[in-house]
Formats: sequence, C-alpha cells, structure tokens
Amino acid sequence: MSTTTRAYVARVAGLPVFDPNGDQVGRVRDVVVALRIGKDAPRVLGLAVEIQARRRIFVPIGRVTSIDPEAVVLTTGTVSLRRFDKRAGETLVLSELLDRHVTLLATGEQVTVVDMAMERTRTGDWLMTRVAARKEGSGLRGRRRGEVLQVEWDEVSGFSLPEDGQGAANLLAVFEKLRPADLAGVMHDLSGKRRAEIAAALDDERLADVLEEMDEDEQVELLSGLEDERAADVLEAMAPDDAADLLGELPTEEAERLLELMEPDEAGPVRSLLAYSDDTAGGLMTPEPVILPPNATVAEALARIRNADLSPALAAQVYVVRPPYETPTGRYLGTAHFQRLLREPPSALISAVVETDIDPLPPDCPLHDLTRHLASYNLVAVPIVDSEQRLLGAVTVDDVLDHVLPQGWRDARARRG
Repeated sequence: MSTTTRAYVARVAGLPVFDPNGDQVGRVRDVVVALRIGKDAPRVLGLAVEIQARRRIFVPIGRVTSIDPEAVVLTTGTVSLRRFDKRAGETLVLSELLDRHVTLLATGEQVTVVDMAMERTRTGDWLMTRVAARKEGSGLRGRRRGEVLQVEWDEVSGFSLPEDGQGAANLLAVFEKLRPADLAGVMHDLSGKRRAEIAAALDDERLADVLEEMDEDEQVELLSGLEDERAADVLEAMAPDDAADLLGELPTEEAERLLELMEPDEAGPVRSLLAYSDDTAGGLMTPEPVILPPNATVAEALARIRNADLSPALAAQVYVVRPPYETPTGRYLGTAHFQRLLREPPSALISAVVETDIDPLPPDCPLHDLTRHLASYNLVAVPIVDSEQRLLGAVTVDDVLDHVLPQGWRDARARRG
C-alpha cells in the first residue's frame, strides 16, 4: 500500500480506519473542513468516522498517520468516543458540498461539484485544494454527460452561498452500497433541507427501505415533504406493517388522503392493520408471510424462502393453510421451519413436516405477552390467527424489538458508549 499526500474525498468515504495495533476503529463517512474567507483553501479539521451502532465520532486530522487507497491509519493514543456534532463554522464535504453549483471564475460558467481533493502541506496540515466539477451535459436531448474538470480551489466561487435545489446524485453515488439502515444513519446527521434533497433523488423502493429504518419524527418529516402522489407510491413500496405504523403517526385526514391515492390492493392490507392497536400482535404483524398449501413440496417451500426480498425472520418459516392462500386465509394448519425443510427430501410434501405443538396467537394479544411467547419458545416469528383459525399474518422478532426498545433508539445520541 502506498501512502498519498492527496486524497479525493469520494474515494476516502467508506475506507476502514485502523489504530496503530491494526484494530479497526470504524469507517470514514465524511470529511470535516472549515471554510475560509476569500480564496484561501479550506482547512481540513478531521474525519467523521462511523463506529458501532451507526454512531459517528470525530477524529482530528492530526491523528491521521496515512491515507492510502485501502485504509486510513491513526497515530498512537486514544480516540474520543464522544458523538460527533457539527460545530458552528464546520462543513461536511460529502454531505454539504457535493452536488453544489459553483462558478468557474475564468469563464463565469456554472458547474456541479462531483468530488474534492484534500492535500497535505509541507507543515503536515491538510487543505482542500482541488475541485472536480462537471459541466452541463450536451448533445442530442442532453444525453451526453458533461465534461469533468479538475480545477484549483481558488478558480471557483460559490461554496459559501446558500443554495436551493442542490440535488444529491453525486452524494448518493458515494453511498450507493450502503445498507438502508446505514444510509438512514447518514441522513440523520444532515439538515432537513439536505434530507429532503436526498429523498427527492432516491427511487421509491430505496426511499421506502430507508424510511423503514428511521425514527418516526424523521419519517413524518420526509413523507410530508413529498408530493402526495409520490408519498403514496413510497408507501406502496414499504412493507404493509411499516406503512401502517407511519400512517398512524400522521393526522387522520392526511393519512386517509394518502390511502385513497394508493392502489386498492396495496391500501387494503394497510387499512386492516390500522384497525388494530399498535401495541398488539395485530398492529405489529405483517400480512405477507410465506404461505403454502399442504400439498406443496419441500422443494417449493425452499424456493419461496430463497426470495431475497424476504427478511431473515420471515424466511425462517412457512405457514401451511387451507385455501384461500391470501390473508385472511383458510384454516391455519401449522408451521414448517426452514431447518426442518433442509433435512427432508425435496419431493416430500410439506404437510409431513408441519409442526403444530406451538399455538398461534390472536390479533389482540398484548405486546408483553407476545414478547414472552417469542422468548419462551425461541421463535423468530409467530403466526397470528382470528377466532376462526384463519391466518391473518405473522409477527417477527425485529418488529417486536422496534417497539420494546426505548423511543428514539435509532438516534445515536441515545446510545452513548
């Protein structure tokens, strides 16, 4: 590995950070700089590093021994685990400066920032010295992407000016491989304006996944900032139980308006869930577990749980019922656990491996009884049935955890140390 004296921020993002002993501290999520008056290049103050539980800490740039294409290495000494909070006068390069429109001083042309480079000086300080910017696209119907220029910091202006409609395409390109929970963590530390710009740039499926990982207040803020048609599309892309939870946080009139805009077959399950209290099995369940008839084979069951869109908890078991096979189904017959399926011949009927020794729960089962049931039988999910033994859905352990953990648990400020 070769140490460099110049590093582009988009390439530094995501790099692992190691202490001198070779132990990983976390991963770089942003670079913190101080903008200066006039044409002086911004001074790099340090790195925003994400450690466990989506918490960010600040690592002063003076603690950095080397930055190479594979890792960032720190000097000896301890790292403060205090949560990073941006102070007055500090700017996050990726979160706030990428996608900005700035002006080339030589021509007066407006360009879009796609990356920035920081450079170590002879004194050991790091400065943000270069800007990679893209000109507007040209060619037939604007399909050609514009030329990318490399210019010195003092050759552009406009970084300190407020900007509406900044966009987020280049920021999202940096974080495109992040899991939804991690992207939600990145967005948590941004301003409301920047979160809205990122939400506008995400497609419906990706935004739905990210919303499911956010606190209720942030969910409501982002959804309320969308046009009604877009908000309805995003709700359709969410899991029905998560969509119901979010709609339950909205004023009744607003929630009803969005439900009316959703496709009827998407809105129906959500309306059903809204009829239950959110601290009962009915309010927590998903109406879309894996359901099969008793004459299905083990091979068919394994094929269904291989679906990458299923959460691990939902894929852990298959529910066997009489027709119809959409919730509410016909009579619930039992559960086939995936470990048992793996031990059986693919041609075997699933009815031969169904387990009936653990009773399902009713939709009005309170949260504390539901939690005790999951813990008592070491389950990751439990079927929910009505008084006629029709399967209504299933409650997974991750949905229960969302409700038993303290309010705001996703906020890193609630998990110091």
